[in-house]
Amino acid sequence: MLNAVIVVDDEASIRTAVEQWLSLSGFEVQLFSRAEDCLAHLPRDFPGVILSDVRMPGLSGLELLAEVQRRDADLPVILLTGHGDVPMAVEAMRDGAYDFLEKPFSPDALLAGLRRALDKRGLILENRRLHQQADHRAKLESSLLGVSRSLQTLRRQVLDLAALPVNVLIRGETGSGKELVARCLHDFGPRAKKPFVALNCAAIPEQLFEAELFGHESGAFTGAQGKRIGKLEYADGGTLFLDEIESMPLAQQVKLLRVLQEQKLERLGSNQSIKVDLRIIAATKPDLLDEARAGRFREDLAYRLTVAQLRLPPLRERREDIPLLFEHFTQSAAERLGRDAAPLSGPQLGRLLSHDWPGNVRELANVAERQVLGLGEPEPEGIEAGQSLAAQQEAFEAHCLKAALTRHKGDIKAVLAELQLPRRTFNEKMQRHGLTREMFLAMD
Repeated sequence: MLNAVIVVDDEASIRTAVEQWLSLSGFEVQLFSRAEDCLAHLPRDFPGVILSDVRMPGLSGLELLAEVQRRDADLPVILLTGHGDVPMAVEAMRDGAYDFLEKPFSPDALLAGLRRALDKRGLILENRRLHQQADHRAKLESSLLGVSRSLQTLRRQVLDLAALPVNVLIRGETGSGKELVARCLHDFGPRAKKPFVALNCAAIPEQLFEAELFGHESGAFTGAQGKRIGKLEYADGGTLFLDEIESMPLAQQVKLLRVLQEQKLERLGSNQSIKVDLRIIAATKPDLLDEARAGRFREDLAYRLTVAQLRLPPLRERREDIPLLFEHFTQSAAERLGRDAAPLSGPQLGRLLSHDWPGNVRELANVAERQVLGLGEPEPEGIEAGQSLAAQQEAFEAHCLKAALTRHKGDIKAVLAELQLPRRTFNEKMQRHGLTREMFLAMD
């Protein structure tokens, strides 16, 4: 239940009395003597109500109301008026004020008005949250493509973790999409409007690593011409993505740990501490704790980075996603290259489904682009019959079911008509592949 109230009144006695009444009733109260100060400290989606006098030096209560309406038309503003201001207050309600109280007013009348306004504000903010969640789900589904159960689980985990102020470690094979997942964790969280800075730890020579991470002052070392902002400082307020974190030199691991503990850093050649507020998302192929036990990674840093973990399944573990991903990559390549994207034939799809995809999604994207360029059919190099015919048929059947259910958003009658299946056979196949209608209703 919401209980935040901002009180704006130029009379100190009224502010004090209102604060006492509201605090004793369990409200969290902020006091301002000027409307300008209130606006300067008003957060977006403020979870409460504004209680304001009408006549004040500087901006009046009506001018405050107008500015609040411009920022958030659904934020309740209750006006405090003198006897002669009642007609003006009634007009203000037509302009968006939630209510008004005529001075002198009783504590009971004030509390009743505030509780009604807070109830309304709570419903509005909950509705916004649900709309934002639905919007995020839709956008995430278009970013992390797949109908497999593992991808549905991953999307739920990403949405949950995106909103939390914790460091995340992403485990996954080469080409499985670790940077894409890191980007989603940033884009769907509260830091989305701040920088997302990516750094591949394996791509930086050890002698340049500290300068790249922490920055340097002019003359800090030979060749250091001018001041340079490091990746940590540049990511202030946002997210730093450290790919292949297991390749970070041990000396720099110590310094990174200190930054995470103290939220401060020093540029090379400087003794001045700089405060930083950032979230670390790291990615690795090996297990960091195994690396720590082998003496190749600091155990204390490993624990700092693994507050939460995400595992990205390799493509061979979610073969039912291959047709959808391949279609997406061919369409994207065709639009970029100004070519036509030919549909997959049955034999071509069979070859895609039977491949083990050691390069994962990145390899699949390359094969799709080669097809659009006319450099051969979509057949990965070194393709092997990694599955039996029965296993390939099962994977293809599961894909067809999921694709039809996705297209028709869980409408069973439409799926039965398209696939020309009797209901009993369809139910048996759904049960065998672990599918339910509800899994596809959520995609709407």
